[in-house]
Amino acid sequence: MSKKNFLPFLVMAAILMALASCSGKLKPLSAQYIQADPQPLEVVGGQVPVTISIAYPAKWFKKNATLTITPVLRYPGGETWGTAYTFQGEKVRANNQVIPYGTGGNVTMKSSFKYKPEMKRSELYLTFDVKIGNKSSRLPDIKIADGVIATSALANAATANPAVGADKFQRIIKEAYDANILFLIQQAELRSNELSKGELKDWKDRVKKANDAANQNVSVEVSAYASPDGGLSLNESLAERREANTTRYLKGELNKRKIDVPVGAHYTAQDWEGFKELVSKSNLQDKDLVLRVLSMYSDPEQREREIKNISTVFRSLADEILPKLRRSRLTANIEIIGKSDEEISRLAQSNPKALNVEELLYAATLTTNDVDREAIYTKASELFPGDCRTWNNIGMQRYYAGDLRKAEELFNKSNSVQQNSAANINLGLLALTRGERDKAQQLIGGASDVAELGEALGMLYLEQGDYAKAVSSFGAAKTNNAALAQILTKDYSKASQTLNAVTRPDATTDYLKAIVSARTNDAAGVISHLKAAISKKKSLAREAANDLEFAKYAKDAAFTNLVR
Repeated sequence: MSKKNFLPFLVMAAILMALASCSGKLKPLSAQYIQADPQPLEVVGGQVPVTISIAYPAKWFKKNATLTITPVLRYPGGETWGTAYTFQGEKVRANNQVIPYGTGGNVTMKSSFKYKPEMKRSELYLTFDVKIGNKSSRLPDIKIADGVIATSALANAATANPAVGADKFQRIIKEAYDANILFLIQQAELRSNELSKGELKDWKDRVKKANDAANQNVSVEVSAYASPDGGLSLNESLAERREANTTRYLKGELNKRKIDVPVGAHYTAQDWEGFKELVSKSNLQDKDLVLRVLSMYSDPEQREREIKNISTVFRSLADEILPKLRRSRLTANIEIIGKSDEEISRLAQSNPKALNVEELLYAATLTTNDVDREAIYTKASELFPGDCRTWNNIGMQRYYAGDLRKAEELFNKSNSVQQNSAANINLGLLALTRGERDKAQQLIGGASDVAELGEALGMLYLEQGDYAKAVSSFGAAKTNNAALAQILTKDYSKASQTLNAVTRPDATTDYLKAIVSARTNDAAGVISHLKAAISKKKSLAREAANDLEFAKYAKDAAFTNLVR
C-alpha cells in the first residue's frame, strides 16, 4: 500500500478506536478486581462496616459511561442496602469521580449496615447500574463476601453490674476534741481564769462521758507551745515547763473524776506551723508578705529577724497572733465503737427503726439472699425516704431480677430525691439495653465517684466498638462483658482468666469460653464449652450452628451432632 493510501487508513482506525471507547456496553466486571475488608464481615458497635476496593482495569470504563455501584447485604428473609457510589467516564459532564479509559483507576467505597441477627448467614453483593447516553442497563451482581461474625453483639448491658448507693457505715468513728490553756508572755504558770473557762469544763465532761460509755475508748494528749519570738533556747525551756505544769494539772483533774485514761505529752519550742495557720486566716495588713518570709527562710532566727523588720505588721502580730500561740492544747481522742455485724443483721430483721440509714444500708451487704437484701432496702426507703440511695438500691435489685421497667422507675425516683451518679449510671446502662448510645454517653459520662463507673464506661465503649478503651475501663472486672472486650482485642489468655473468675457464670460465659477455644484452635474446648452452654440455654445450639466463629468445625461430627 502506498503512503498516500495508508494515511487515510490510519485516520479511519483512530476514529474507530475513539468511537469504540465511547460506545458499546460495559462488560461485566470480574470479581478479581474487587476486594472487601474485613473478610468475613464483622459487627462493630452494632454496625457491620465494610471497605470495598475496586481496581478498574485499563480500557474498561467507557468515556461516556456513568456507573452506580451499590453494596447490598442479603440474608434469609431480607436484604439491607448500603451506600451507593457513582463513577463516570472522561466525557461525562457531572461531578462524580472520573475513571480514565486508558489507564483505569483505583477507588475505595465505605459502607455500613445496621446489624440484625439474621445477618450471620449472609452474602455481600455489589449491584452495577450503568447509563451510557440515554440508555440504562444493569450488569450482573457480584458476590464479594460471605457471612458476618457477630461476636461483639454478645455484649449485654442488662448483665452489667449496676451502681449501688454505697453506705458510709464505719465500725469505729474517730473524733477529736480540743481545749486550749493560754499563758502570759514568757510565763508557764497556770492561771485560774484559764482553768475556769467553760471550754475547759466542757472538754473534761466529754472525756468523762467517753470514759464511762461502754462503746467508747478515749485517750488524751497534752501539746505545749511557745510563740516563735524570744529565741530558741528560751522558748524551749518555756514550752517544756508549760507542758509539765499542764500535764500535772490534767492528771490531777482526771484522778478527781476517777477517769483512768492514757495521757501523752510533748512540747514544741517555736510554733511556726501554728503561726502560719493563724496568719493565713487573719485579716492582717501585709499578711502575704509575712507568709512569703516564712516560705523564703527556714532558719528560725532569720525568720524572726525578717518579720520584726516589717514594722507595719509586727505590732499587729504581737497583739493578735502571738498571744494565741502561748498555750497548751488538750486533745481528747475518742473512738466510738459501732454495732457488730451480728447485731446489725438481727436489728435489720427485728427492729430496723433501731438502726440509722448507714447501718441499714450496710445491713443489706451482710446478706447474700436477694430477697432479704431488697426487703432491707425497701424498709430503708420507708424509714428514710429522703435518702436517694434507698430508692436506687431497690432499683438495683429489680435490675438484677430482670425487671428493667420497675428498675428504671426507681432510678428516676432516686434522682427526683437528689441527683446522684449511681442512679445516672444505672439509667445509662438501661439506655444501652435499648441501643440509646447517645443518651447513655450523657448519663454515664457525667457520673463520678462511684465504684462501678469503670464497668459502666467499659460497657459503653464496648457497645460503641472502642474495644481498647473498654478493656482499660473494665480493669479487673470479672464479667462476661469484660471478657468479651478482651476477646475482641485478641487477648485470649486474659479473657480465659476472666471467664474462669466470673462470679455468676451463665450460658454466655460458656459460649464465650467456646469462642476463645475456637480462636486458639482448641477443638476439645469448643465442644465441651458449647455443650455446657447449650445445656443451660438450648437456643445457643442454633446460634452456634450459624456462628462463623465455629465455621471450621462445621464438618466435625461432634460439632454437628451438638448443634443439630
